[in-house]
Amino acid sequence: MSLKSKGWGGEVTMRNVMSRNWAFLLCFCSFCAGVLFTNRLWMVPESRPSRIGAERIYSEPDGCNQKLVIKHTSNDSPGEATNHVIQELNKTISNLEMKLAASRATHASVHNGSPISGNLKTLQSNSKKKYFMVIGINTAFNSRKRRDSVRATWMPQGEERKKLEEEKGIIIRFVIGHSSTAGGILDKAIEAEEQVNGDLLRLNHVEGYLELSGKTKTYFSTAVAMWDAEFYVKVDDDVHLNLATLGMILSKHRLKPRVYIGCMKSGPVLARKGVKYHEPEYWKFGEVGNKYFRHATGQLYAISKDLATYISINQDVLHKYANEDVSLGSWFIGLDVEQVDDRRLCCGTPPDCVWKAMTGNICAASFDWRCSGICRSVERIMDVHERCGEDKNAIWNARFSQ
Repeated sequence: MSLKSKGWGGEVTMRNVMSRNWAFLLCFCSFCAGVLFTNRLWMVPESRPSRIGAERIYSEPDGCNQKLVIKHTSNDSPGEATNHVIQELNKTISNLEMKLAASRATHASVHNGSPISGNLKTLQSNSKKKYFMVIGINTAFNSRKRRDSVRATWMPQGEERKKLEEEKGIIIRFVIGHSSTAGGILDKAIEAEEQVNGDLLRLNHVEGYLELSGKTKTYFSTAVAMWDAEFYVKVDDDVHLNLATLGMILSKHRLKPRVYIGCMKSGPVLARKGVKYHEPEYWKFGEVGNKYFRHATGQLYAISKDLATYISINQDVLHKYANEDVSLGSWFIGLDVEQVDDRRLCCGTPPDCVWKAMTGNICAASFDWRCSGICRSVERIMDVHERCGEDKNAIWNARFSQ
């Protein structure tokens, strides 16, 4: 027997009412089960120490984006697999930081009206190329004769310099900023020299002897934004360089992520005013008479890509001491950086570099310590080049393998 009720559209039985209630209850239960199942999918799985395999992570380009891909491997031991995962993550993070630094440097250069903004086509064309090293030759407005003496000795010119970039991945540029009166006679002279030689890198920096630390920061930041290289080198324009020997030295350290290469020293902190290399902030280094921390001498040094990127990212907060080489060394204190002391990067001029070449120990760089460069370099660098320079085909025959 069923109960019936009357409505506007007819009679509806109580059995139909019960059916609707059951349908509602089933829908509600299904909803709850779905929520529970979804939450379980998003839970992070617990680590399982008993697993022999590991998950290898690497980056894979996906159009304009970059995504991380996880690949399972079962051949490595748990410890080795974990170390490999960490290394791959560090590499991916380092690459992303470098791209971010390059983007920031480009944006800042355009915004501030830096000379680099005139080279945006060069920057964009080089953004995907991989180079071995970038050599920045520190120079000044009144050093035209020094630059010409370098061009006439160890620095390839014209088509040879382009060939060096394409075949060996070696970029060489004279590095200079602008004068305090932008657009003045000094800047116009540099622009005319650039049109003739095409080997200058202009920086968003006001030239001045007391501003070398700031110029160093700007150089590395600009170079890492323009060229993706494994090493970034700074050398003075009164130093003789053997490119093939320098390349062979750096190639031995290609697998090290954070390496700082040069002739390491730890000289005295000069507190007395009026003397050369006076350090106004001498009190930061302890008692009077203390020595500096170990750092590479300023005539020539090289740093890896990660360190150049670090400088670019943190350039606004890196402190500048009076001496440029001290400043660079201070920026790496507290970082996990390997210092490489190689005395082939600071040989003397003849007869020192001649004796070493005769024993098969060719020098990468030669200069006079008493002059912090080659004394009277314009007159003497050709003699140094003829007596201590490597064979002219050495750079073309060199193989900078890992």
